[in-house]
Amino acid sequence: MRQFVLGMYWRKERFYNYGKYVDVFVMLCGGDDLKGRFSVGQYRAIDLTLFAFMLIIFETIAVSAATRWFPAEPYTVSVVAAVTAIVMMRWGIWGAIHAVLGGIVFCRASGGTAEQYAIYCIGNLLALGALGLKKAWGTETIRQDALKTMLFGGLTLVLMQLGRFLVSLVFGASAAQALGFFTTDVISLLFTLVIIWIVRRLDGMLEDQNHYLLRVQKEQEEEKGGV
Repeated sequence: MRQFVLGMYWRKERFYNYGKYVDVFVMLCGGDDLKGRFSVGQYRAIDLTLFAFMLIIFETIAVSAATRWFPAEPYTVSVVAAVTAIVMMRWGIWGAIHAVLGGIVFCRASGGTAEQYAIYCIGNLLALGALGLKKAWGTETIRQDALKTMLFGGLTLVLMQLGRFLVSLVFGASAAQALGFFTTDVISLLFTLVIIWIVRRLDGMLEDQNHYLLRVQKEQEEEKGGV
């Protein structure tokens, strides 16, 4: 019986575009009987969409559960920082999409006002400042060092809190009220650190995806060469 093998392969193709030739890496998904093609952009779109769906589902569950089961508690529970940190490790600035989406989902699940939507959506974008660590240390250094991984995830949440703090001040909140964005997110910080710690142990999850796909390609080529 003929064995069907499904794999991912990369090939550099040259296209004539706007008066010049451009080299584009194209991922080929398939085997002897299947030749489907996905560009890097298409792969990224699929990946970002999957994380967006996961964010919507888990954030809604976390916020709804905390609101219904512990309505009198001043603490909030959120997975937005964790998901945003993961996406930023994988795709960099594209994590802005999930930072804003997380603010929308959180406010919708908790019955937020229009002002709260603005505070969370705009404030969460300050998390992109964590990319400074990625630029300074490199994705691989952060991924392979447990302490730096925790620092990256924790900084993502702290910057979100700082962003909300600053935006709430613009909307007229007192400093004491604005500080609530830090004090009520203690449980969310714990959630973020635990999720990041677990995810870093999974192959490729916190790896720059361009690097990851090229690594997979190299491993496949080495396996084929050793057969």
